[in-house]
Amino acid sequence: MLSVLVIDDEQDILELVQHFLERYGDMQVETSRSTKEALGIVTKKEYDAIVLDCFMPELTGIDFLKILRAKGDTTPIIIFTGVGRENSVIEAINNGADFFLKKGDDPKAQFRMLAHMIHQAIDRKSVGRSIGTSQRVITEVISFSPEAMFAIDREGRVVAWNGPMEELSGVAAEVMVGKGDHEYTVPFLGKKAPMLVDLVLAPDADLVENNYTIISREKGTVIGWIKATKPEGSDRIFWMRAKPLYDGKGGFIGAVGSVRDITDVAGETLKGVPSQLTGVPASESALEEKVPVQGGIFDRLTGKARSAYKQGVRLYYLEGKYEEGIQNFDRAIEIDPNLAYVWNDRGLCLKELGRFDEAQKSFERAVELVPRDEEYVYDYGEVLEIIGIMRRDNKILETAIRTFALVTEINPNNANAWNHLGVCMKEIGRNEESRPAFELARRIKRAKKDRMFLRKREAVK
Repeated sequence: MLSVLVIDDEQDILELVQHFLERYGDMQVETSRSTKEALGIVTKKEYDAIVLDCFMPELTGIDFLKILRAKGDTTPIIIFTGVGRENSVIEAINNGADFFLKKGDDPKAQFRMLAHMIHQAIDRKSVGRSIGTSQRVITEVISFSPEAMFAIDREGRVVAWNGPMEELSGVAAEVMVGKGDHEYTVPFLGKKAPMLVDLVLAPDADLVENNYTIISREKGTVIGWIKATKPEGSDRIFWMRAKPLYDGKGGFIGAVGSVRDITDVAGETLKGVPSQLTGVPASESALEEKVPVQGGIFDRLTGKARSAYKQGVRLYYLEGKYEEGIQNFDRAIEIDPNLAYVWNDRGLCLKELGRFDEAQKSFERAVELVPRDEEYVYDYGEVLEIIGIMRRDNKILETAIRTFALVTEINPNNANAWNHLGVCMKEIGRNEESRPAFELARRIKRAKKDRMFLRKREAVK
């Protein structure tokens, strides 16, 4: 019988996984609600496999994975999480995860898949992870991404080209996959030249030499944009992101890139508009994605927690009573600490009171719970900018730059985010890079395409 350790901060998930794997997977399952606790457990006992959630308090699942692999621990690890964005997948695979499974709406189907992945990871442990396995996982992830994405191997040949990429480039996957020699750049730059994926390991000077404006670099990911000229002479502006790929032993095997045409700043990036607070807040749907099989979680989102939250909104938003608003938000959080919109509004109150460090922590928690909510990320960036400028702390300002860069990725129409990006860059002396950001902000304003989606708190009356 196989021994499996399951690590997740949600007790309902632990119980469901343990029940299914022991009953149908012929496994002996132990559980832990803390990655820090689990680090102590694995030093005392060996397991055939570990099932791990990405987003854990105190120490994330990715950090846990890094610590284990740094110690030389080769126990197969399956990431089982509610947040399945490609960046999380790439980071997990690059740091030695064997499989990545997103929590879905059909518990029985996903637990059967989880059991299959555990067996498969254990079976292949003795022969190691191949480059082909890593590329296959990445290809599967890219194929389901709504972003225009592609991947190249270390020889610069295209190994994945998803549907949105076909639509953006006008080139079918069957035509592009296998092509090298920078042929994949022609639909965008009009000629064979390095794209950001080709320069992901290059120094900044090489990117600048190839006409890229760098927005940010973090943990290997590079974000930037480039201006290309159409045959008729008009300009196009492409936003790009690139991240390197590694095999299980840390060897470079290629890179993943995403592309977005922001020439007209079209405003179709977001798939939905946040709902009013007359019903379920928009960010609550993202929370539902994180823990879809736990009915008890959503029971807690009603009743006393929501009542306290709405009272807090009335106090601070309609009456300007920030301290009283915070007290109500604290009551809501005490009932259910997983309500991102409560943490965000609590941060707004703290910011108004000038308690910026506390506000930062509150916004940070909201973003941890819902990593790609435009409003939460934007508010987090604003408080980082304030603290960074007040303290003249370039490290904090660099974090603010990365935060606003994420906002512009989520919604390229957010002129204020581009402007804040330029301000932070200018504050740390990146004047040349700040100018395009300011120009984009002005361009969006002039075109009257400035758009930022916010929850309509006035509905709470």
